[in-house]
Amino acid sequence: MAHVELIMPKMGESVAEATIISWQKEVGETIEMDETVVEIATDKVDSEVPSIVDGVLVKKLFEADDVVKVGEAFAIVETDGGGESTAFVVEEAPIPNVAAAKVEEQVAQVRESVQPFTNEGGRFYSPLVRSIASEEGISLEELEQVPGTGKEGRITKADILAYVNNRGNTTSPQAAPAPQPVTPKSEPIRTAPKAAPAVSVSGDSEVIEMDRMRKLIADHMVMSKQTSPHVTSFVEADVTTLVNWRNKIKAEFKKREGQNITFTPIFIEATAKAIKDFPMINVSVDGTNIIVHKDVNIGMAAALPSGNLIVPVVKGADQMNLMGITKTVNDLATRARANQLKPDEIQGGTFTLTNVGSFGNVMGTPIINQPQVAIMAVGTIKKKPAVIETPQGDMIGIRHMMFLSLSYDHRVVDGALGGSFLRKVADYLEQFDPNTQL
Repeated sequence: MAHVELIMPKMGESVAEATIISWQKEVGETIEMDETVVEIATDKVDSEVPSIVDGVLVKKLFEADDVVKVGEAFAIVETDGGGESTAFVVEEAPIPNVAAAKVEEQVAQVRESVQPFTNEGGRFYSPLVRSIASEEGISLEELEQVPGTGKEGRITKADILAYVNNRGNTTSPQAAPAPQPVTPKSEPIRTAPKAAPAVSVSGDSEVIEMDRMRKLIADHMVMSKQTSPHVTSFVEADVTTLVNWRNKIKAEFKKREGQNITFTPIFIEATAKAIKDFPMINVSVDGTNIIVHKDVNIGMAAALPSGNLIVPVVKGADQMNLMGITKTVNDLATRARANQLKPDEIQGGTFTLTNVGSFGNVMGTPIINQPQVAIMAVGTIKKKPAVIETPQGDMIGIRHMMFLSLSYDHRVVDGALGGSFLRKVADYLEQFDPNTQL
């Protein structure tokens, strides 16, 4: 018999830990290879972790709601041995050679470095928060003063980053200098965020606690508004040609491919083309540095049956034709609704598109999906009377019209760039080739 540790797998570049939602197996139960052991949640997506061996679950190292670091063991399975795996096998046999001993030493170092910690008062700090605090030179004593918005007052990633951003503008109570007279050359006064007003709850009111995903969305949206000065521009586009083209081919496409052709792939294709024309819209901000992304990875905001929001990413959208984008969009949308997306499929986006028109909305002013600097909303397509310019003169006709809006980070995107980019997207939609083949 051998004891095999099941390890929390890597779930994307920026995912450092996961929370156990529920155990699917109990101690003493038999587990088959690839059978789900636990359901987990990260700040990106919910997922399942399967077993990498056949055996019997003999020990749980964590309980539901516990946070587990990537690379950390979360359960022990007893096996008959004989199979190779990426898990660490715990046996009484001595280490056979120096190389193996070095590996064990490295494993021990990694495990020690990623352990969560608490202070003497019992306050919990996740490894990610601890890592950021260490990099920024924040002591444990200073960390104790940071307010937390997480469960039981825990400090979240957003909390520590907000504290770091404002750290240079505040001082600790012990080191606070005496007040100085304000002069015209003084730094602007920064006031602390105001507490939310108390909510009156009457007997007819129902109190519903936010679920985990809604809390994450709320934190991310507040952080985005605090980070980026938002500006929104609007254009109206005549999309009659592409609407007529889609109406003409959608039945045949459905019959041939077994899936629908929606407007979303067309919007993504036009957006990817415009990004190539205006690459400075495809950037992120790192302090005073602008990171220009060469990859064009377009996130598409999708509403879930629960009412929450998720943003799967069409990666390399500029390298795909319309058929490739269509199949990718349909696949991501289907698996998003079934909660089957992989963590890597909802990160790495460089620009986001949200279709508020799917809810019948004419236009919207979306919040930027950090660390991106722009997000575009497309409104519903409506028939409207419009002026048509012809060689014989202007005339009034019934056209399919829609609004596009772009919210952008005014730190690095000015009105000229934001407005020109948005107009270019509209131009690509208006100039859609009616002879396009799928």
